[in-house]
Amino acid sequence: MKRLIIDNRVLLMGLFALVMLAACNDDTSYADKLNEERNAVNSFLANHRVVMSVPKDTVFEVGEDAPFYRVDEDGNVFMQVLKTGDRIHDRAKTGEPIYFRYSRYNLATWYADGRWMPTDGNESTMDAASCTFNYSDYTLPSSSQWGYGLQYPLLFLGVECEVNLVIKSQYGFTNEISYVTPFYYHVRYYHSQI
Repeated sequence: MKRLIIDNRVLLMGLFALVMLAACNDDTSYADKLNEERNAVNSFLANHRVVMSVPKDTVFEVGEDAPFYRVDEDGNVFMQVLKTGDRIHDRAKTGEPIYFRYSRYNLATWYADGRWMPTDGNESTMDAASCTFNYSDYTLPSSSQWGYGLQYPLLFLGVECEVNLVIKSQYGFTNEISYVTPFYYHVRYYHSQI
């Protein structure tokens, strides 16, 4: 019995040493990753017009040449409006299911080596199901998994809108926050699944 306890302690110490060794080999701190994320986003936005706040009347410039608007105070989400939807009569209601199609691109990869690669999304094929969230209800895992960033456009635009977004990791997919990876998204929103 005593030998079993000693063997378990040795095993635990060995596992602890492996974990510490792995941690020591990762020279990039969380602060470094945040700095890299900021640099990637700033580099991308440097190629576009940027407006540092939402217009007071929420009347946005629209189209491929429209600026990216900073939509949150901390600069975690930037939005370029391609289509406004009906901002007056067709606004999302709290708890309403909103369907969307998207594609996204890893800005960290683009910044590091110039590759512009789509990572995932359901926009390019109608075979893939539409994604959904319940607007402004983050208590549901089906809504919170997408993060806050994808819902921001619906604070200002009608449901049938189309946008390009730059979303930093803190407002991105919740299961990816720790990777500290910013993404560029193209998103279209709908009332019903298409």
